[in-house]
Amino acid sequence: MKTVSLVGSTGSIGTQAVDVIRAMPGAYRVTALGAFRSVDALVAQAEELRPERVAIGLPELAEELAARLPAGTEVLVGVEALAAIAADADIVVNGVVGFAGLPVTLAALGSGRRLALANKESLIAGGPVVQAARTVPGAEIIPVDSEHCAVHQCLRSVLGGEAMAALPVLPAHHRIGRVVLTASGGPFRGRPAASLAEVTVAEALAHPTWSMGPKISVDSSTLMNKGLEVIEAHELFGVGYDAIEVVVHPQSIVHSMVETIDGATLAQLSLPDMRLPIGYALAYPDRTTSSFGAIDWGVLGRLDFEPPDLAGFPCLQLAYAAGRAGGTAPACLNGANEVAVEAFLNRRIRWVDIPAVINDALDDYAPIAPTSVADVLDADAAGRDLAGAAVERRSAAGIR
Repeated sequence: MKTVSLVGSTGSIGTQAVDVIRAMPGAYRVTALGAFRSVDALVAQAEELRPERVAIGLPELAEELAARLPAGTEVLVGVEALAAIAADADIVVNGVVGFAGLPVTLAALGSGRRLALANKESLIAGGPVVQAARTVPGAEIIPVDSEHCAVHQCLRSVLGGEAMAALPVLPAHHRIGRVVLTASGGPFRGRPAASLAEVTVAEALAHPTWSMGPKISVDSSTLMNKGLEVIEAHELFGVGYDAIEVVVHPQSIVHSMVETIDGATLAQLSLPDMRLPIGYALAYPDRTTSSFGAIDWGVLGRLDFEPPDLAGFPCLQLAYAAGRAGGTAPACLNGANEVAVEAFLNRRIRWVDIPAVINDALDDYAPIAPTSVADVLDADAAGRDLAGAAVERRSAAGIR
C-alpha cells in the first residue's frame, strides 16, 4: 500500500484525487491533508480518510480545525505547514493553485518523493531550482495536467522507462520531432475580436469542457493557461520551444500528441476527466484498476483541430517569449499574470487588459539566471509589482 499526502486537498484536484483513492480501496493510504482555508471540507475529508496530520494555511482557523478533527490528528499551521506535509508520504499530490505551490514542489522533491504535479506555476516560475531538486535520489515528477500527462504517456511509448526517469534530459537520439499540446480554445473561441472588450467575469469563468477554479478558468479563456503549459512542457521534458506547438481542439478528447521524426504521431485520447491523469500519476508505472474517461466510439462523432488565434489571444505569444528569454522571465510572467487575473476577477480591469498588463510588466523587467529560490521570489515579486502598476494605469477603463 502506497502512502499519499494531498496538498490542496479541498480544491478541484484534491477532491478528484480522493475520488480515485476511494475507487481503489486498499491501494493507497492518505497520511496527510492540507488546505489554505477550507475548514469544513478538511474536516469531512479527515473524518473519511483518517490522516495522521492535517495542515491549514491560515493560522486564525487552526483552533476551529483542531476542535473538529478526529481525536489524535496532528494539526500543522501556516503556509509553511503545507510544504511540511509534502515529506510525509510515498506520493505527494500538489494541487495548490498558483505560485504558492512552489514550496510544496521543492519540499516533495527535496525529500525524494514522487510528485504528482498539478501546480504548473511552481515549475514554470521556479524551473531552474526545481530542476536541481529533481536530482535528489527518489525524486520524480509525474504530471497531472491532462496535456502533460498525455505527453508523458506518449513519450513513454517512444523512449521507454529508463529514458523517462532521466527527464528533462532527453537521450542523444531521442527521435522526437514535435510535442503538440491541445487547447479547447476556451469560452471565446471564434468570437470576433471586437466583442472581446465586453467580456464579463461570468463569461470568462464558463469553460466549455472542464470544471476548474476561477484563476485557471480565466487563464484558459485568455490562452495563458496554454502558454504556461508550453513553458511547463519545456521544463518537464527538455523539448525546445521550436518543437512545442499548440493546436485548438474544442472537443478536448485528444489531450496532447507527440510526433516522431519519421512523421508518425502518437496521441492520448479520453473523455475530459481529471481523475485519469491523477490515477496515472498515483499508479505509475502501473495503471489504475478503475476506468475514468473511457470513450464510446460509436457516439464520439468528430474530432476538430485548428490553429490558435494569436491576434485575439496574445497571452500565448507572451508565454513563448518569456520561455525563450529564459532565466527569471517566466517567473515574472507568472507573477504578472496572477495580478492581472485577480484584477480582472475584481472588476478593476477588462478581460482584454490582461495581456496588456502582462506585456507592460515584461517590457519593464530584465531577467537574470536564477541560482536560488530567493532569485525566483524576487522575480515573482517584480512581476507582481510591475503588473500592479500597470493595473493602476489601466483600471480607469473599468468593467461592466
